[in-house]
Amino acid sequence: MKNTNKFMRLGLGSVLVTLGLSTASMAQDYEWPRLLVIGTPGTSSGSFASTNGWGPALQKETGTTVRIVPEDSEPMRFKRLTDREDIAISSLSASEMAIQTEGVGGYASAKPMPQRILWHHNDTPWGFVTAGDSDLKSLADIGKGGVRITSGVFSPAIVTAITKALPAFAGLTPEEAAEKITFVPASSYGENCRSVVEGKSDLAYCSPISSVLSEMEGAPGSIRWLEMDPENKAGWDGYLAHRPMTIPTKISLGVKTAQGVNSMTSNFVYAVPATAEVDFAYNMAKWIHESHDAYKGSHALAARMSVDLFRGYLDNNPMPIHEGTVKYLREIGQWTDEDDVWNNAAIELMDKWVEARRAGMKDAMEQGIEINFENEAFLELMAKHTEGLPAFRSRL
Repeated sequence: MKNTNKFMRLGLGSVLVTLGLSTASMAQDYEWPRLLVIGTPGTSSGSFASTNGWGPALQKETGTTVRIVPEDSEPMRFKRLTDREDIAISSLSASEMAIQTEGVGGYASAKPMPQRILWHHNDTPWGFVTAGDSDLKSLADIGKGGVRITSGVFSPAIVTAITKALPAFAGLTPEEAAEKITFVPASSYGENCRSVVEGKSDLAYCSPISSVLSEMEGAPGSIRWLEMDPENKAGWDGYLAHRPMTIPTKISLGVKTAQGVNSMTSNFVYAVPATAEVDFAYNMAKWIHESHDAYKGSHALAARMSVDLFRGYLDNNPMPIHEGTVKYLREIGQWTDEDDVWNNAAIELMDKWVEARRAGMKDAMEQGIEINFENEAFLELMAKHTEGLPAFRSRL
């Protein structure tokens, strides 16, 4: 196509439009990278499985070599995307992107780097799972004490959900939580979830769409999911104070034991560095949309990558969208001037967080303060630099 006369290219495009043919499988006037590396959570996650569903289709249609790299450590995948730049696209929850920007938990000492959403991946349901024969019948039972809850140290977002948001939902103060709950560390997502059927823990935070949950459901005694009553306003207010990107929902995806349980959803997105080329983001967005019919049957989550679901998510999303994606969505009538308003505000807020945290780290270096997320002196200094900056929060 590159050596084809411009007017001949335009003529071919007109013929394709007239015939109603898709250009997704045609060679495009864009030079795709020779290698495209996409990072996802571990091999037991729905993100890894679904990305492996559409990755081969992209490779076949564009000629780029697609590699799907499972990286269970969220901080490491963030570093590989934004700092090392040895992956081009990362699958992660929007809430993870928010705390990466804000430097929450283990991200406090991570190099601040801005990101952008490339496309919506899926609306992932999450919940609290226990063994089928567990004495826990509701989340309120946590208050009785003596409960072991798995804390996935590989993900600061999960640590926050477990150590802060969950106790708040159950009506426990931080002091009561420290007294009544034993937090059991897990170094991977699979270990995190399996802990309840292996007898290492009483409760874990998992997504029912993950393959590991199917395995757990088939274990002796099976598993159960504890309800998050949507009428428990005080509980939800407490939970959302720590996990502001969460949306209450009734689970409709995933293993049978989770179906119909009142819980929550966390939207997963495909993210790129803010510095990703506009042409790359534009053509990726174009391909994901135009080829959706070809790959949507490859995995249940791939079906959630439609432009309609993306458009619906944009109505609540507070995170910035990449300029290339915006360009494509506007081109197909899925982006408005009103979207520019909130997206520009999201970009501005992310830039403020990054600038404030970079200034804090520079200040720490000049004062000889160790840049470590476990160093209270460093955390206090960073808090001063970011004071007054609002957290990212779903636009409900």
